Amino acid sequence: MKGEMEEAEEILHKTLRLAHECESKRAIIYTYDLMANVAFLSGDYDSAEKLFKTTMIYMIDGGVKQDDNSFIEISLKMASIYAARNQNDLAVAGFQFCIMSLDEKIEKEKELSAEILSAEERTNTRLLLGLCLDSYARYLLANSQLLHAQTMYERALHICREEQGELHPQTVTLLSDLATVLEAQGRFGEAYTYVKQALDAAQQTEHPNQHVILGNMAMILLHQEHLADAERIFKEALTKAEEKKDSWSIIYIQKGLAELTKRKKHKEQNV
Repeated sequence: MKGEMEEAEEILHKTLRLAHECESKRAIIYTYDLMANVAFLSGDYDSAEKLFKTTMIYMIDGGVKQDDNSFIEISLKMASIYAARNQNDLAVAGFQFCIMSLDEKIEKEKELSAEILSAEERTNTRLLLGLCLDSYARYLLANSQLLHAQTMYERALHICREEQGELHPQTVTLLSDLATVLEAQGRFGEAYTYVKQALDAAQQTEHPNQHVILGNMAMILLHQEHLADAERIFKEALTKAEEKKDSWSIIYIQKGLAELTKRKKHKEQNV
């Protein structure tokens, strides 16, 4: 959590030796999973892939089913690794495996009573499905598969609203992301409706990414040629982004302001 990855890795290697000495499968699985996460967070995708695969082998050997939430969480990370390395066939197969497995699991569990399956377990499975849909949507958006991405975002948003409410930070983020994919399709009116909902909720809850949502809103207004409103909101977004020291957002907003300046000059020349 402190970002001291090398020290974390060193400690985990000691932990793994102890786990093997004790012949504790549970401890071995837990430690391999942690080691894989450290590699994943460090951007060492080759090591992360090997460690996650080892974790999954031990899990299956220990009787963990492939539709178990813990197994699917690792499968989702594997899909994300393949996406980061542009191994697109493997990435798509991974995302689809996670989504289809959870869809089938949720359908099977509908008839189970509360004594067999608790409300918390049902919620956790649905939220994991929402996470998988969100991750797949981001991959699809990055690969310009806009209609498919929109469908995934809509499903993820529906789950998040039902399970966590309208004001939950993830609901706010999904509203903004859905606006982004609609904007990319040129559907600016619909995009503005969603980004406005996101901003209203973000302001009520002091969402940490208000500057991102403001930047998205300003860009949509720019596309709609509402230049004065776009400029005002871009400047507000830039101030908040600078306070957060979010360099990526600062660059995005500055590009938007540059485009706005061009459009204003073009408009003045035409007049």
